[in-house]
Amino acid sequence: MRDEPTIIREPATFELITPDSAPVPVRVELSYSSRDPYAVQASFRTGQGSPVDWVFARDLLADGLLGPAGTGDVRVQPVAHEPTRIEVELASPSGHAVFTTCATTLAAFLDRTFELVPPATEYSWLDFDAALDQLLAPNAGEGARD
Repeated sequence: MRDEPTIIREPATFELITPDSAPVPVRVELSYSSRDPYAVQASFRTGQGSPVDWVFARDLLADGLLGPAGTGDVRVQPVAHEPTRIEVELASPSGHAVFTTCATTLAAFLDRTFELVPPATEYSWLDFDAALDQLLAPNAGEGARD
């Protein structure tokens, strides 16, 4: 575990793919924290209101640069006839969306995260004491019933 977390942020543009109109550009901020070394967060700025945040496994995004990856709510893969583009498909109870983004931008961001926390070293960056403190905090069990 390291004492001070390092955060990497990268702006990106994802294009929302719709069946009946041209792709719609969406501003996205990709972020990675050494405090949560297995995850990447994407904050979708959709206009008014708060951003919509999705958290992905870092390895899922990396695998999706090379071929189809993911099952369920998140799927990532290269666009079939555009090797410079990556498709990100998101599904939730409130909807479904398909985006494309620049493979080079995503790869550069992931490279920076792997330089900070190399693959297979994520475990050493976890702060188990802080996680345990959070679980044992007085309000942690609020809402739970015996």
